[in-house]
Amino acid sequence: MLLQGRYQVQELLGRGGAAAVYRATDEVLDRDVAVKIFDANALDETDTARQLYEVKVLARLSHHGLVTLLDAGLGSSDNDPPHVFLVMELVEGADLTKRLAGGALPPVETANIGYDIAEALGYIHSRGVVHRDVKPANILMVRYGDDDTRPRAKLTDFGIAQLSDLGAGVDIGDLPRSTAGTAAYISPEQGNGDPVSPSSDVYSLGLVLLECLTGEVAFPGDPVQTLVARFVSDPAIPPMVGAQWRELICAMTARNPENRPPLRDVILKLRRIAFEQLERTGSAEPQIISDDDEAGRMEAVRRFEILDTPADGAFDRITSLAARLLKAPIAIVSIVDHDRIWFKSHHGLDLEQIDRDPGLCASAILHDEPWVVGDARVDPRTLANPLVAGEFGLQFYAGVPLTTSDGFALGTLCVLDFEPRTVSTDDIANLEDLAAMVMGQLELRLESRRAQQAVTA
Repeated sequence: MLLQGRYQVQELLGRGGAAAVYRATDEVLDRDVAVKIFDANALDETDTARQLYEVKVLARLSHHGLVTLLDAGLGSSDNDPPHVFLVMELVEGADLTKRLAGGALPPVETANIGYDIAEALGYIHSRGVVHRDVKPANILMVRYGDDDTRPRAKLTDFGIAQLSDLGAGVDIGDLPRSTAGTAAYISPEQGNGDPVSPSSDVYSLGLVLLECLTGEVAFPGDPVQTLVARFVSDPAIPPMVGAQWRELICAMTARNPENRPPLRDVILKLRRIAFEQLERTGSAEPQIISDDDEAGRMEAVRRFEILDTPADGAFDRITSLAARLLKAPIAIVSIVDHDRIWFKSHHGLDLEQIDRDPGLCASAILHDEPWVVGDARVDPRTLANPLVAGEFGLQFYAGVPLTTSDGFALGTLCVLDFEPRTVSTDDIANLEDLAAMVMGQLELRLESRRAQQAVTA
Protein backbone atom coordinates (compact mmCIF):
# COMPACT_ATOMS: atom_id res chain seq x y z
CA MET A 1 0.00 0.00 0.00
CA LEU A 2 1.28 3.47 -0.91
CA LEU A 3 -0.17 6.29 1.19
CA GLN A 4 -0.37 9.77 -0.31
CA GLY A 5 2.03 8.65 -3.01
CA ARG A 6 4.84 8.81 -0.45
CA TYR A 7 4.73 6.19 2.32
CA GLN A 8 5.25 2.60 1.14
CA VAL A 9 3.71 0.39 3.84
CA GLN A 10 5.65 -2.78 4.66
CA GLU A 11 5.46 -5.36 7.46
CA LEU A 12 3.14 -5.22 10.46
CA LEU A 13 4.87 -4.19 13.70
CA GLY A 14 1.96 -4.43 16.10
CA ARG A 15 -1.79 -4.13 16.49
CA GLY A 16 -3.99 -2.51 19.13
CA GLY A 17 -7.70 -2.34 19.66
CA ALA A 18 -8.40 0.28 17.00
CA ALA A 19 -5.26 0.55 14.87
CA ALA A 20 -2.27 -1.28 13.44
CA VAL A 21 1.32 -0.04 13.23
CA TYR A 22 3.48 -0.85 10.22
CA ARG A 23 7.04 -0.25 9.16
CA ALA A 24 7.07 1.95 6.08
CA THR A 25 9.47 3.78 3.79
CA ASP A 26 9.24 7.51 3.21
CA GLU A 27 10.09 7.55 -0.47
CA VAL A 28 10.58 11.31 -0.55
CA LEU A 29 13.19 11.48 2.24
CA ASP A 30 14.42 7.88 1.86
CA ARG A 31 13.99 6.94 5.51
CA ASP A 32 12.20 4.29 7.54
CA VAL A 33 9.15 5.43 9.50
CA ALA A 34 6.31 3.90 11.47
CA VAL A 35 2.77 4.32 10.15
CA LYS A 36 -0.21 3.91 12.45
CA ILE A 37 -3.29 3.11 10.38
CA PHE A 38 -6.62 3.34 12.19
CA ASP A 39 -9.31 0.81 11.40
CA ALA A 40 -11.59 2.27 8.76
CA ASN A 41 -15.22 2.81 9.78
CA ALA A 42 -16.69 5.58 7.70
CA LEU A 43 -20.05 5.30 9.46
CA ASP A 44 -18.70 5.77 13.00
CA GLU A 45 -18.23 9.49 13.63
CA THR A 46 -16.97 8.86 17.16
CA ASP A 47 -14.09 6.74 15.86
CA THR A 48 -13.18 9.45 13.36
CA ALA A 49 -13.29 12.09 16.11
CA ARG A 50 -11.02 9.99 18.31
CA GLN A 51 -8.52 9.49 15.51
CA LEU A 52 -8.41 13.18 14.63
CA TYR A 53 -8.12 13.94 18.32
CA GLU A 54 -4.89 11.95 18.61
CA VAL A 55 -3.50 13.85 15.63
CA LYS A 56 -4.35 17.14 17.35
CA VAL A 57 -2.63 16.10 20.58
CA LEU A 58 0.55 14.78 18.95
CA ALA A 59 0.91 17.80 16.69
CA ARG A 60 1.52 19.97 19.78
CA LEU A 61 4.32 17.89 21.22
CA SER A 62 8.06 17.53 20.58
CA HIS A 63 10.28 15.95 23.23
CA HIS A 64 13.08 13.36 23.26
CA GLY A 65 10.98 11.17 25.59
CA LEU A 66 8.06 11.00 23.16
CA VAL A 67 7.61 9.23 19.85
CA THR A 68 7.63 12.09 17.33
CA LEU A 69 4.74 12.70 14.93
CA LEU A 70 6.08 13.40 11.43
CA ASP A 71 2.93 13.54 9.29
CA ALA A 72 -0.77 12.62 9.21
CA GLY A 73 -3.36 12.16 6.56
CA LEU A 74 -6.38 10.35 5.15
CA GLY A 75 -5.75 7.41 2.86
CA SER A 76 -7.35 4.29 1.43
CA SER A 77 -6.60 1.19 -0.55
CA ASP A 78 -8.60 -0.04 -3.53
CA ASN A 79 -11.18 -1.97 -1.52
CA ASP A 80 -11.24 -0.11 1.81
CA PRO A 81 -12.99 3.08 2.89
CA PRO A 82 -10.81 6.07 3.87
CA HIS A 83 -8.92 5.83 7.13
CA VAL A 84 -6.83 8.23 9.20
CA PHE A 85 -3.12 7.44 9.48
CA LEU A 86 -0.22 8.85 11.46
CA VAL A 87 3.42 8.83 10.36
CA MET A 88 5.84 8.68 13.29
CA GLU A 89 9.52 8.14 13.92
CA LEU A 90 10.42 4.47 13.80
CA VAL A 91 11.59 3.35 17.23
CA GLU A 92 13.83 0.31 16.91
CA GLY A 93 13.07 -1.53 20.11
CA ALA A 94 10.49 -3.55 22.01
CA ASP A 95 7.94 -2.14 24.39
CA LEU A 96 8.31 -2.52 28.14
CA THR A 97 5.75 -5.33 28.24
CA LYS A 98 8.13 -7.56 26.30
CA ARG A 99 11.03 -6.52 28.52
CA LEU A 100 9.00 -7.48 31.60
CA ALA A 101 8.18 -10.88 30.14
CA GLY A 102 11.57 -11.97 31.45
CA GLY A 103 10.73 -10.96 35.02
CA ALA A 104 11.52 -8.07 37.34
CA LEU A 105 14.09 -5.43 36.32
CA PRO A 106 17.12 -4.24 38.30
CA PRO A 107 16.45 -1.14 40.44
CA VAL A 108 18.84 1.02 38.38
CA GLU A 109 17.11 0.12 35.13
CA THR A 110 13.72 0.75 36.73
CA ALA A 111 14.88 4.16 37.98
CA ASN A 112 16.20 5.12 34.54
CA ILE A 113 12.98 4.07 32.81
CA GLY A 114 10.96 5.96 35.39
CA TYR A 115 13.15 9.04 34.98
CA ASP A 116 12.74 9.08 31.18
CA ILE A 117 8.96 8.70 31.34
CA ALA A 118 8.56 11.15 34.22
CA GLU A 119 10.48 13.76 32.21
CA ALA A 120 8.24 13.14 29.20
CA LEU A 121 5.11 13.41 31.36
CA GLY A 122 6.39 16.63 32.90
CA TYR A 123 6.77 18.04 29.40
CA ILE A 124 3.28 17.11 28.19
CA HIS A 125 1.69 18.31 31.44
CA SER A 126 3.35 21.69 30.96
CA ARG A 127 1.53 21.86 27.62
CA GLY A 128 -1.88 21.02 29.01
CA VAL A 129 -1.92 17.31 28.15
CA VAL A 130 -2.65 14.39 30.49
CA HIS A 131 -1.73 11.04 28.90
CA ARG A 132 -4.28 8.87 30.80
CA ASP A 133 -2.87 5.55 29.56
CA VAL A 134 0.63 5.16 31.02
CA LYS A 135 1.36 1.42 30.93
CA PRO A 136 4.21 -0.89 29.87
CA ALA A 137 2.74 -1.43 26.39
CA ASN A 138 2.94 2.33 25.74
CA ILE A 139 6.59 2.61 26.78
CA LEU A 140 9.07 1.82 24.02
CA MET A 141 12.69 0.95 24.77
CA VAL A 142 15.22 2.24 22.26
CA ARG A 143 19.02 2.10 22.06
CA TYR A 144 20.91 4.90 20.34
CA GLY A 145 24.37 3.39 20.74
CA ASP A 146 26.02 0.02 21.16
CA ASP A 147 25.20 -2.63 23.74
CA ASP A 148 27.10 -0.76 26.47
CA THR A 149 24.70 2.21 26.54
CA ARG A 150 21.48 2.01 28.48
CA PRO A 151 18.21 1.96 26.53
CA ARG A 152 16.05 5.07 26.61
CA ALA A 153 12.33 4.92 27.30
CA LYS A 154 9.86 6.73 25.05
CA LEU A 155 6.17 7.31 25.71
CA THR A 156 3.72 6.64 22.91
CA ASP A 157 -0.02 6.31 22.12
CA PHE A 158 -1.91 9.52 22.88
CA GLY A 159 -5.23 8.15 21.64
CA ILE A 160 -7.09 8.91 24.88
CA ALA A 161 -4.98 11.78 26.20
CA GLN A 162 -6.80 14.74 27.68
CA LEU A 163 -6.05 18.11 26.15
CA SER A 164 -7.07 21.20 28.08
CA ASP A 165 -7.69 23.27 24.95
CA LEU A 166 -9.07 21.01 22.23
CA GLY A 167 -10.55 23.40 19.75
CA ALA A 168 -12.12 22.37 16.44
CA GLY A 169 -15.24 21.08 18.17
CA VAL A 170 -13.51 17.99 19.56
CA ASP A 171 -14.24 17.30 23.24
CA ILE A 172 -12.85 14.42 25.25
CA GLY A 173 -16.25 14.21 26.91
CA ASP A 174 -17.74 13.20 23.60
CA LEU A 175 -15.54 10.11 23.41
CA PRO A 176 -16.98 6.83 24.76
CA ARG A 177 -16.10 5.37 28.16
CA SER A 178 -14.19 2.59 26.39
CA THR A 179 -11.39 5.13 25.90
CA ALA A 180 -10.93 5.64 29.66
CA GLY A 181 -7.61 3.79 29.83
CA THR A 182 -6.28 0.36 30.70
CA ALA A 183 -7.95 -0.96 33.87
CA ALA A 184 -4.81 -2.38 35.47
CA TYR A 185 -3.00 0.97 35.46
CA ILE A 186 -5.51 3.83 35.70
CA SER A 187 -5.91 5.98 38.79
CA PRO A 188 -8.93 5.66 41.11
CA GLU A 189 -10.35 8.99 39.95
CA GLN A 190 -9.98 7.99 36.31
CA GLY A 191 -11.65 4.64 36.97
CA ASN A 192 -14.49 6.46 38.70
CA GLY A 193 -15.06 8.69 35.69
CA ASP A 194 -14.01 11.83 37.56
CA PRO A 195 -11.99 14.65 35.98
CA VAL A 196 -8.29 13.81 35.89
CA SER A 197 -5.22 15.96 36.45
CA PRO A 198 -1.48 15.32 35.91
CA SER A 199 -1.44 13.44 39.23
CA SER A 200 -3.41 10.68 37.50
CA ASP A 201 -0.38 9.97 35.29
CA VAL A 202 1.81 9.98 38.43
CA TYR A 203 -0.37 7.19 39.89
CA SER A 204 -0.14 5.11 36.71
CA LEU A 205 3.64 5.55 36.51
CA GLY A 206 3.87 4.40 40.13
CA LEU A 207 2.12 1.15 39.22
CA VAL A 208 4.45 0.68 36.25
CA LEU A 209 7.52 1.15 38.47
CA LEU A 210 6.15 -1.35 40.98
CA GLU A 211 5.62 -3.89 38.22
CA CYS A 212 9.18 -3.32 37.00
CA LEU A 213 10.55 -4.08 40.47
CA THR A 214 8.36 -7.11 41.21
CA GLY A 215 7.63 -8.53 37.76
CA GLU A 216 3.93 -8.67 38.67
CA VAL A 217 0.92 -6.49 37.88
CA ALA A 218 -0.14 -4.68 41.06
CA PHE A 219 -3.89 -5.07 40.43
CA PRO A 220 -4.43 -8.26 38.39
CA GLY A 221 -7.76 -9.68 37.28
CA ASP A 222 -10.58 -8.73 34.94
CA PRO A 223 -11.35 -5.00 34.42
CA VAL A 224 -14.08 -4.85 37.06
CA GLN A 225 -12.02 -6.72 39.64
CA THR A 226 -8.91 -4.60 39.11
CA LEU A 227 -10.87 -1.34 39.23
CA VAL A 228 -12.67 -2.22 42.46
CA ALA A 229 -9.40 -3.29 44.12
CA ARG A 230 -7.80 0.16 43.95
CA PHE A 231 -10.84 1.83 45.50
CA VAL A 232 -10.52 -0.24 48.66
CA SER A 233 -6.77 -0.81 49.02
CA ASP A 234 -3.37 0.50 48.08
CA PRO A 235 -1.06 -1.64 45.92
CA ALA A 236 0.90 -4.24 47.87
CA ILE A 237 4.58 -3.28 47.96
CA PRO A 238 6.78 -6.19 49.10
CA PRO A 239 9.73 -5.52 51.45
CA MET A 240 12.15 -6.72 48.76
CA VAL A 241 11.85 -3.42 46.88
CA GLY A 242 13.63 -1.50 49.63
CA ALA A 243 12.71 1.50 51.76
CA GLN A 244 13.41 4.18 49.14
CA TRP A 245 11.24 2.54 46.52
CA ARG A 246 8.52 1.83 49.05
CA GLU A 247 8.38 5.48 50.11
CA LEU A 248 8.30 6.75 46.52
CA ILE A 249 5.71 4.29 45.18
CA CYS A 250 3.47 4.69 48.23
CA ALA A 251 3.43 8.44 47.60
CA MET A 252 2.85 8.10 43.85
CA THR A 253 -0.04 5.65 44.31
CA ALA A 254 -1.86 7.53 47.07
CA ARG A 255 -5.60 7.20 46.48
CA ASN A 256 -6.12 10.91 47.06
CA PRO A 257 -4.63 12.79 44.07
CA GLU A 258 -3.71 15.73 46.28
CA ASN A 259 -1.36 13.51 48.30
CA ARG A 260 0.75 12.47 45.32
CA PRO A 261 4.11 14.17 44.73
CA PRO A 262 4.67 16.54 41.80
CA LEU A 263 6.62 15.08 38.91
CA ARG A 264 9.62 17.30 39.65
CA ASP A 265 10.02 15.52 43.00
CA VAL A 266 9.54 12.13 41.35
CA ILE A 267 12.24 12.88 38.77
CA LEU A 268 14.71 13.97 41.44
CA LYS A 269 14.03 10.93 43.60
CA LEU A 270 14.47 8.51 40.70
CA ARG A 271 17.82 10.06 39.81
CA ARG A 272 18.93 9.82 43.42
CA ILE A 273 18.03 6.15 43.52
CA ALA A 274 19.97 5.49 40.32
CA PHE A 275 22.98 7.44 41.55
CA GLU A 276 23.15 5.40 44.73
CA GLN A 277 23.73 2.28 42.64
CA LEU A 278 27.03 3.66 41.24
CA GLU A 279 29.22 1.33 43.20
CA ARG A 280 27.58 -1.63 41.48
CA THR A 281 28.44 -0.49 37.95
CA GLY A 282 32.06 -1.62 37.91
CA SER A 283 35.36 0.22 37.68
CA ALA A 284 36.98 2.42 35.10
CA GLU A 285 40.65 2.46 34.14
CA PRO A 286 42.76 3.87 37.01
CA GLN A 287 43.84 7.49 36.75
CA ILE A 288 47.53 8.08 36.13
CA ILE A 289 49.32 10.26 38.70
CA SER A 290 52.88 10.08 39.99
CA ASP A 291 53.51 8.69 43.46
CA ASP A 292 55.26 11.90 44.57
CA ASP A 293 52.48 14.16 43.35
CA GLU A 294 49.80 11.97 44.88
CA ALA A 295 51.62 11.83 48.23
CA GLY A 296 51.83 15.62 48.29
CA ARG A 297 48.20 15.97 47.30
CA MET A 298 47.03 13.57 49.99
CA GLU A 299 49.09 15.46 52.56
CA ALA A 300 47.22 18.61 51.53
CA VAL A 301 43.88 16.79 51.91
CA ARG A 302 44.85 15.74 55.43
CA ARG A 303 46.08 19.25 56.24
CA PHE A 304 42.64 20.74 55.64
CA GLU A 305 40.94 18.11 57.85
CA ILE A 306 37.87 18.13 55.66
CA LEU A 307 37.17 14.41 55.09
CA ASP A 308 34.13 12.96 56.87
CA THR A 309 33.16 16.27 58.45
CA PRO A 310 29.44 17.04 58.98
CA ALA A 311 27.25 18.81 56.43
CA ASP A 312 27.89 22.53 56.29
CA GLY A 313 25.43 25.20 55.18
CA ALA A 314 28.14 27.38 53.65
CA PHE A 315 29.13 24.68 51.16
CA ASP A 316 25.51 23.61 50.59
CA ARG A 317 24.62 27.14 49.52
CA ILE A 318 27.47 27.09 47.02
CA THR A 319 26.37 23.82 45.40
CA SER A 320 22.76 25.02 45.35
CA LEU A 321 23.87 28.21 43.60
CA ALA A 322 26.03 26.25 41.13
CA ALA A 323 23.09 24.03 40.19
CA ARG A 324 20.83 27.03 39.76
CA LEU A 325 23.28 29.11 37.71
CA LEU A 326 24.16 26.27 35.35
CA LYS A 327 20.62 24.80 35.36
CA ALA A 328 21.99 21.39 36.32
CA PRO A 329 20.21 18.75 38.45
CA ILE A 330 23.33 17.87 40.49
CA ALA A 331 26.17 19.94 41.93
CA ILE A 332 28.92 18.56 44.18
CA VAL A 333 31.86 19.73 46.25
CA SER A 334 34.08 16.65 46.08
CA ILE A 335 37.29 15.68 47.88
CA VAL A 336 39.35 12.98 46.16
CA ASP A 337 40.70 10.56 48.77
CA HIS A 338 43.19 7.77 47.99
CA ASP A 339 40.43 5.20 47.31
CA ARG A 340 37.18 7.16 47.18
CA ILE A 341 35.60 10.44 46.17
CA TRP A 342 33.89 11.94 49.20
CA PHE A 343 31.22 14.64 48.84
CA LYS A 344 31.44 17.54 51.26
CA SER A 345 28.25 18.92 49.72
CA HIS A 346 25.91 17.19 47.30
CA HIS A 347 22.97 19.12 45.85
CA GLY A 348 20.46 16.91 44.06
CA LEU A 349 21.44 13.52 45.53
CA ASP A 350 21.73 11.77 48.87
CA LEU A 351 24.95 9.87 48.16
CA GLU A 352 28.00 10.78 50.29
CA GLN A 353 30.79 9.05 48.36
CA ILE A 354 31.69 6.75 45.48
CA ASP A 355 34.75 4.67 44.63
CA ARG A 356 37.58 6.72 43.16
CA ASP A 357 38.11 4.70 39.98
CA PRO A 358 34.92 5.47 38.03
CA GLY A 359 34.55 9.03 39.35
CA LEU A 360 35.18 11.79 36.82
CA CYS A 361 36.42 14.09 39.61
CA ALA A 362 39.54 11.91 39.76
CA SER A 363 40.21 12.92 36.14
CA ALA A 364 39.35 16.57 36.69
CA ILE A 365 42.00 17.03 39.41
CA LEU A 366 44.72 16.10 36.91
CA HIS A 367 44.09 19.38 35.06
CA ASP A 368 44.82 22.96 36.05
CA GLU A 369 41.86 24.23 34.03
CA PRO A 370 38.12 23.44 34.14
CA TRP A 371 37.42 19.94 32.86
CA VAL A 372 34.27 19.84 30.71
CA VAL A 373 32.66 16.88 28.96
CA GLY A 374 29.75 18.09 26.84
CA ASP A 375 28.56 14.67 25.62
CA ALA A 376 30.16 11.88 27.59
CA ARG A 377 28.73 9.20 25.30
CA VAL A 378 30.99 10.22 22.41
CA ASP A 379 33.88 11.96 24.19
CA PRO A 380 36.92 9.62 23.99
CA ARG A 381 37.91 10.59 27.55
CA THR A 382 34.71 9.21 29.01
CA LEU A 383 32.81 6.97 26.59
CA ALA A 384 34.17 3.79 28.22
CA ASN A 385 33.54 5.02 31.77
CA PRO A 386 30.95 2.78 33.48
CA LEU A 387 29.05 5.82 34.78
CA VAL A 388 28.57 6.84 31.15
CA ALA A 389 28.38 3.55 29.25
CA GLY A 390 26.47 1.72 31.98
CA GLU A 391 22.94 2.04 33.22
CA PHE A 392 23.56 5.22 35.20
CA GLY A 393 23.68 7.18 31.95
CA LEU A 394 25.77 10.24 32.89
CA GLN A 395 26.12 12.49 29.84
CA PHE A 396 27.51 15.84 31.01
CA TYR A 397 30.21 16.84 33.49
CA ALA A 398 31.86 20.17 34.23
CA GLY A 399 34.35 20.39 37.09
CA VAL A 400 36.75 23.03 38.38
CA PRO A 401 39.65 21.82 40.57
CA LEU A 402 39.75 23.01 44.18
CA THR A 403 43.40 24.04 44.18
CA THR A 404 45.34 25.00 47.29
CA SER A 405 47.72 27.96 47.46
CA ASP A 406 50.64 25.53 47.09
CA GLY A 407 49.18 23.98 43.94
CA PHE A 408 47.49 20.76 45.04
CA ALA A 409 43.99 19.81 43.83
CA LEU A 410 41.90 18.59 46.76
CA GLY A 411 38.88 17.76 44.62
CA THR A 412 36.40 19.68 42.50
CA LEU A 413 33.31 21.80 42.38
CA CYS A 414 31.34 20.09 39.63
CA VAL A 415 27.91 19.94 38.02
CA LEU A 416 26.39 16.85 36.36
CA ASP A 417 23.53 16.25 33.98
CA PHE A 418 21.92 13.32 32.22
CA GLU A 419 21.58 15.06 28.86
CA PRO A 420 24.36 16.43 26.62
CA ARG A 421 25.07 20.09 27.36
CA THR A 422 27.10 23.03 26.18
CA VAL A 423 28.52 25.63 28.54
CA SER A 424 29.30 29.27 27.90
CA THR A 425 32.32 31.22 29.04
CA ASP A 426 30.04 32.86 31.62
CA ASP A 427 29.06 29.42 32.94
CA ILE A 428 32.70 28.47 33.40
CA ALA A 429 33.46 31.82 35.01
CA ASN A 430 30.60 31.29 37.47
CA LEU A 431 31.86 27.80 38.30
CA GLU A 432 35.42 29.09 38.80
CA ASP A 433 34.20 31.89 41.09
CA LEU A 434 32.19 29.44 43.16
CA ALA A 435 35.18 27.07 43.37
CA ALA A 436 37.25 29.98 44.62
CA MET A 437 34.60 30.58 47.29
CA VAL A 438 34.90 26.94 48.36
CA MET A 439 38.68 27.24 48.66
CA GLY A 440 38.30 30.55 50.46
CA GLN A 441 36.15 28.84 53.08
CA LEU A 442 38.63 25.97 53.44
CA GLU A 443 41.65 28.26 53.70
CA LEU A 444 39.88 30.51 56.22
CA ARG A 445 39.00 27.56 58.43
CA LEU A 446 42.51 26.20 58.21
CA GLU A 447 43.97 29.53 59.29
CA SER A 448 41.41 29.74 62.12
CA ARG A 449 42.47 26.34 63.44
CA ARG A 450 46.12 27.32 63.26
CA ALA A 451 45.41 30.53 65.18
CA GLN A 452 43.56 28.64 67.90
CA GLN A 453 46.41 26.14 68.14
CA ALA A 454 48.92 28.98 68.49
CA VAL A 455 46.92 30.55 71.32
CA THR A 456 46.65 27.30 73.25
CA ALA A 457 50.30 26.30 72.67
